[in-house]
Amino acid sequence: MLPAFQHQFWLGLRDVSPLAIGVAVYGLAFGLLAAQAGMSELQVGAMGGLVFAGSSQIIAVERMTAGAGAAAAIIAGLALNLRLILITASIRDIYRGLPWWRVVLGAHFASDENWALLLARRARGQEAGYWYLVGAGAGLMVTWICASVAGVAFASAIPEPRALGMDFAFAAAFIAIMRSLWRGRTDLLPWAVSAVGVAALVMTETIAASWAIIIGGLVGAAVASIRAHD
Repeated sequence: MLPAFQHQFWLGLRDVSPLAIGVAVYGLAFGLLAAQAGMSELQVGAMGGLVFAGSSQIIAVERMTAGAGAAAAIIAGLALNLRLILITASIRDIYRGLPWWRVVLGAHFASDENWALLLARRARGQEAGYWYLVGAGAGLMVTWICASVAGVAFASAIPEPRALGMDFAFAAAFIAIMRSLWRGRTDLLPWAVSAVGVAALVMTETIAASWAIIIGGLVGAAVASIRAHD
């Protein structure tokens, strides 16, 4: 029988496998985009390992290809990544009492997918902790790096990923995550407020889409918190 931490690690790796397929397809599309920005396989692989934030990497590279400059690309990526502060804060109990290096490692592996899987597993009354998060995160990271590096290598053969519908893969993964988190009608109001807020900001071009997503998420979280204390 495996030790408890190994069991949790492999459970996380197993549970994230279906989502990893979507991440792989979108990672390939990101690699193609990065190649158009002049990035090499080594640069893309290093970026995936050091940053490990697909949506932030994508928007940063898009800013670079649009000629916005490195500083603007970094700021855009950081802005979109602010949501990870809320993600790690919501599961801070799994880091309690751990040495600093394990806290840093766990926070680095935290992503939308494995965070959602951890919460969904806990909602079903099943055990899920630090090593579950790390196991799922490790699986996603390896998948993301391999797929994005492959995308750079295949760039000359598939110059336009949108022609193959690859740009929808990441959205499909997020839809699957949302479905697993849906708890019923009590979630309708905060989710609706968040979605309407983001849509209004984006459609009116009040602010950049990156900030609209962050503000929408914060407003939805605030509504959910107020309802929880009513």
